[in-house]
Amino acid sequence: MCTKHCFDDCQGFDPPHQSDTRTVYVANRFPQNGHYIPQRFADNRIISSKYTVWNFVPKNMFEQFRRIANFYFLIIFLVQLMIDTPTSPITSGLPLFFVITVTAIKQGYEDWLRHKADNEVNGAPVFVVRSGSLVQTRSKNIRVGDIVRVAKDETFPVDLVLLSSDRADGTCHITTASLDGETNLKTHFSVPETSVCQSVSQLEALQAVVECQQPEADLYRFVGRITVIQHGEEIVRPLGPENLLLRGARLKNTKEIFGVAVYTGMESKMALNYKCKSQKRSAVEKSMNTFLIIYLVILLFEAILSTILKYAWQAEEKWNEPFYNQKTEQERNSSPILKFISDFLAFLVLYNFIIPISLYVTVEMQKFLGSFFIGWDLDLYHEESDQKAQVNTSDLNEELGQVEYVFTDKTGTLTENEMHFRECSIKGTKYREVNGKLLPEGMTDDSPDGSVAHLIGDEVLFLKAVSLCHTVQISYDQPDLPLGASDPFSHVNGFSSNHMEYYASSPDEKALVEATKRIGVAFTGSRGETMEINTFGKLEKYKLLHLLEFDANRRRMSVILQTPSGGTVLFTKGAESAILPFATSGEIEKTRLHVDEFALKGLRTLVVACRHFSPEEYMDVDKRLTAARTALQQREEKLQEAFDFIERDLQLLGATAVEDKLQDKVQETIEALRLAGIKVWVLTGDKHETAVSVSLSCGHFHRTMNILELLQQRSDNECAEQLRRLARRIKEDHVIQHGLVVDGASLSLALREHEKLFMEVCKNCSAVLCCRMAPLQKAKVVRLLKTSPEKPITLAIGDGANDVSMIQEAHVGIGIMGKEGRQAVRNSDYAIARFKFLAKLLLVHGHFYYIRIATLVQYFFYKNVCFITPQFLYQFFCLFSQQTLYDSVYLTLYNICFTSLPILVYSLFEQLVHPHVLQSKPCLYRDIRKNSLLSFRTFLYWTVLGFCHAFIFFFGSYILMGEDTTLMGNGQIALETHFWTWMHHFVTWGSIAFYFIFSLFYGGIIWPFLHTQDMYFVFVQLLSSGSAWFAIIIIVIICLSPDVFKKVLYRHLQPTSTQKSQSLSAPPAQALSCMESLCCYQQGQSGCSRLASLLDQMTGHCKAGASNCHTSSRCNRSWSDTETFYSNDRSILTLSPIEGTRC
Repeated sequence: MCTKHCFDDCQGFDPPHQSDTRTVYVANRFPQNGHYIPQRFADNRIISSKYTVWNFVPKNMFEQFRRIANFYFLIIFLVQLMIDTPTSPITSGLPLFFVITVTAIKQGYEDWLRHKADNEVNGAPVFVVRSGSLVQTRSKNIRVGDIVRVAKDETFPVDLVLLSSDRADGTCHITTASLDGETNLKTHFSVPETSVCQSVSQLEALQAVVECQQPEADLYRFVGRITVIQHGEEIVRPLGPENLLLRGARLKNTKEIFGVAVYTGMESKMALNYKCKSQKRSAVEKSMNTFLIIYLVILLFEAILSTILKYAWQAEEKWNEPFYNQKTEQERNSSPILKFISDFLAFLVLYNFIIPISLYVTVEMQKFLGSFFIGWDLDLYHEESDQKAQVNTSDLNEELGQVEYVFTDKTGTLTENEMHFRECSIKGTKYREVNGKLLPEGMTDDSPDGSVAHLIGDEVLFLKAVSLCHTVQISYDQPDLPLGASDPFSHVNGFSSNHMEYYASSPDEKALVEATKRIGVAFTGSRGETMEINTFGKLEKYKLLHLLEFDANRRRMSVILQTPSGGTVLFTKGAESAILPFATSGEIEKTRLHVDEFALKGLRTLVVACRHFSPEEYMDVDKRLTAARTALQQREEKLQEAFDFIERDLQLLGATAVEDKLQDKVQETIEALRLAGIKVWVLTGDKHETAVSVSLSCGHFHRTMNILELLQQRSDNECAEQLRRLARRIKEDHVIQHGLVVDGASLSLALREHEKLFMEVCKNCSAVLCCRMAPLQKAKVVRLLKTSPEKPITLAIGDGANDVSMIQEAHVGIGIMGKEGRQAVRNSDYAIARFKFLAKLLLVHGHFYYIRIATLVQYFFYKNVCFITPQFLYQFFCLFSQQTLYDSVYLTLYNICFTSLPILVYSLFEQLVHPHVLQSKPCLYRDIRKNSLLSFRTFLYWTVLGFCHAFIFFFGSYILMGEDTTLMGNGQIALETHFWTWMHHFVTWGSIAFYFIFSLFYGGIIWPFLHTQDMYFVFVQLLSSGSAWFAIIIIVIICLSPDVFKKVLYRHLQPTSTQKSQSLSAPPAQALSCMESLCCYQQGQSGCSRLASLLDQMTGHCKAGASNCHTSSRCNRSWSDTETFYSNDRSILTLSPIEGTRC
């Protein structure tokens, strides 16, 4: 469910219109005068696809070449075509073609699926009233103004204004599960003048005009009016959301309805809501683009330097035009500037592989394939609701490992959103429910007649108000029967609880209505404008005159009813801040005290009041409401004024208190997040006493924490002074942890002019609680943190419509599959069933995703530096003649075949630490914060390492023999791998084996389709030499040894928490040595146990010959299926250590 502000950003997508309203003639019965010009409306086709057959190629190419790497390689390819370059255009063109083709096929297939789904929807059969009969046509042929018939359990094909149903009162029940996830039945109404038109002939004769607002995305806002012409007289009726049937909703418990189409196709509210998703970019992607620019600078530097050195070298006559390479006359007379540019471009082409073209494709594949692990994780599966975690966008997987602030809703997120009535206050006396009886405080359950003897006068009026002031619907065991067909209240005492079930959009309302029913005042249903209640066995009928809907600004709802005695009464309920200021009679102060007491117990409170109208007062009220509801311009403002006029001079009846139970393991999860260095902010709409009580019970606030308050500030100056006092207290108090409580009104003042001061206070608090928050304020708080100078990564988690803006604003949005519909889930990046799953999502999946993709990005740049730097060095030995060092086939296949699979498998399966260790030691999350593995220092290390390795094997090969870099690249990734599986072994050693096998086949056979074959028999000759094999082994060892020693020394001298945990995850006697963790294989065989023992002895970690240095006692670095498995039911903070097995 999306509230109005959620769609403010989408207004740019609304179709352009020349006026603010549209006029729809029912059954397209246009005026017969010649001056009328029909408005043009969209057809009813839904288009969710991006491409057509005609624009797929140009549009897809344009989107792909907006990527800097793709565009760069396109330029290089064009340069190779235009000028004489040292390498074939195929070397750049083939990888580029491969990347573009794979991406285009993927996007084309996804769009084909969208086309297929669109065709199914647009071709669905529907019935419309045309030319006096019911005609079957396709959904795409419906026009604005058509009268459409929809049968039971069918979805509405367009946005319809309800004209009539098979019920005498013209009502129908619908579910909007596909729109907002709410499964409760909602009642929609037709106006009395059209509800009688239940046949095709009557509808054909209907003369009516609908005037309404132009299309907008807000699902719950509709302003219009219908003018019905009867006997020459115009009757005007207001239209609101309760009259509009939205496309995608489903008709329930009603045989059929007729409605007039007002919004069609892409102008329907469902279609307009497709476009509200904003594009989010992860910190890793931003770092990747920065590194790409740095490597472009390196490339340009190498190309310019080579060009300058070439001309410096050719300054000598003997090198400028040697005897074996005489210049032609044309070459001698060509422009020096053009020659310089041509040479520069040639060097650019020669070194262009320093930019990894396949990086983007590999990253996309890693994110897409890696996202399946979240859905497959059984620890994130909720058995009771049969819901598994879902990934709505895989672009942010690694961002889960960078979160610094978590913003969470309370109700339905930290709590179960299962309300149970506990207590109430009536006329200053507290009552509690005991076994279906309402007993005053201090009384025991000793009345055999139930609660009847205790409840008289004010108490009964209070219960009636609670059982009538709501929007609850009832479902019966025989829902197919219209309410008028049989009397569902003909059972004993007027109803049977076995044949009815309450449905409500708010769990609070359902809990209250069920409670009054248990006590003896039962709501038994609505028939048209009649609401019926059973009061201790006596059936009473009230006429519903007006419903004043709940909204977030008023924070209350009301009903105006005609009593059985003929009087008129207003019942209203809402937050105490929205009711008590308008109450003029009743036990106001006592009720206020009781509400505060309820809130301190963590109970959710509502205050109930009433107002009796005289006939004259009601006539004025009715007139004001009708005028406001029929207004086409500024209807909301006029309704607000009318509501404020009506909901005043209230008589206070009492207050209710319902309990919302905490979800399982909320306290452990919040504590784990705190240990991980993540600050948790709770943003809720509850009053501050309730919110503080829940915060204490769930561990968000500790009892020893110093709680600071910023509440009920009334002016900017007062707010600023309080913030300064709080800042001084934080500095002066020698308390480890502070907590801050702020309410919505004070927050508005703080954000208006004192953002910096407010942020200073908040950042020094380990926990912040914001109460009485409007949905838009939640998003503002998230934006405030997100845009602060430190630029922290934020995560928002919630379950309801009021959390959508917060979820969309945060870097990562998580929806809870709760009881308030699926609005939050639909607008989130990830969805989980319970709050407790957040711990594993961040501490395990986030940790793994980040280290995997960080290494993937660094390794891609490293291996290309290794590959292309020898080409640069080779120019010093060939007089910068742009001679290529590598054969064109190897240039083409290096990134595609020889080095791509090992890093992809690594980025999918690598585990630095066992998942259970990451969960039991949340502090390990701190090691990867602030994008630490992609810092400039780490990037510089990998770049320098790449250059060093390139120098070593270029000059090593120059001295000893010639050699390629495939062994080197795969050797480095093998060194980085901690978690070996059969797949790692297969792709790592298999890629090296493939390199040798390919080289033997490529160089050992004369291929008829190749013009030249420079590598013919070279590889066979090379590998037949013992010195060549010796040189390969020596060069690889020399390259990898410094990195091995660096890792070992750092592990001994400056180990990180993660490295310590790799050793401490087993009992001390079996702890891993630093060297062992690098060399241990899956089944425990150590490839370098002697070296490990020697290093341990050198660094003094163990004595020679000591028993604990024997490799037989070492712990296995990888984990087998036979090891202890920790189920999701065990607390993440009490996991026992992992048992060492063997190594």
